[in-house]
Amino acid sequence: MGGLRQDFAALLAAGGQTDLARAALAIARIAYPDLDPAPYVRQLDDLAAAVRPRLFPRASPEAAVTELAGYLFGECGFRGNQEEYYDPRNSYLNDVLERRTGIPISLSVLLIETGVRLGLGIEGVAFPGHFLVRVAGSRGPVLLDPFFSGRPIGERELLARYRTFLGSGAPALPPEALATADTPGILTRMLRNLLGVYLDRNDHAHALAAAELLLVLVPDSADELRMRGLLYERLECFGAALDDFRRYLELAPGAPDAEQIHERVARLVRIAAAIH
Repeated sequence: MGGLRQDFAALLAAGGQTDLARAALAIARIAYPDLDPAPYVRQLDDLAAAVRPRLFPRASPEAAVTELAGYLFGECGFRGNQEEYYDPRNSYLNDVLERRTGIPISLSVLLIETGVRLGLGIEGVAFPGHFLVRVAGSRGPVLLDPFFSGRPIGERELLARYRTFLGSGAPALPPEALATADTPGILTRMLRNLLGVYLDRNDHAHALAAAELLLVLVPDSADELRMRGLLYERLECFGAALDDFRRYLELAPGAPDAEQIHERVARLVRIAAAIH
């Protein structure tokens, strides 16, 4: 997994903007270590090429994205996977392209990346609990939901979704609910989704792989360090767990579980001494 971590870091450190498609395909190497991204990049190119002749030269961004969404979610059959929402394959771009199904964020990546190839400015939107995209419209920005065929989402529905997510009667949407997600933000959210899915499945090896890539993006996140430390401990990588727990305590000395983590550190020190 060290090779994947290094390759992922190299993609993020490359000059200019990080290539979202290639970085998403690198994430897929968690499950497919030998994955070649080239065929899937070509699939994105081909999808964009197929819709390009349909776009009028002076079409508005909203009209162009509507045409693109109609092609992807209509003719090509891409759809939200409501039946098996928590299948990890829904988060892997290669699987999304092959199976034509995914979750909100992976289908958003599909729409964003085909749009990039057509010169369309489609933004990711980090809406709580359900990723969306945004495009310029004649009367202001328009929000679309790729999980539901790229249909527009109005303010009333957005507020209802936000209230459902929070379980509260919020009077209005706060600005952060509609914050633009840049490429690192999209990748971070994809990896947090995967981490949660694998934890729910008690698949600690794949959860650790997701945590490793997540910490390339957010190296000083106390919560992610704590989680990786717990996974290392579960997998009996005691030295690595010690390093993460100690760093966690440096970053969050007043954390509610600081005493518990100190106890884990003491226990791991005893284990390490017994081993050596």
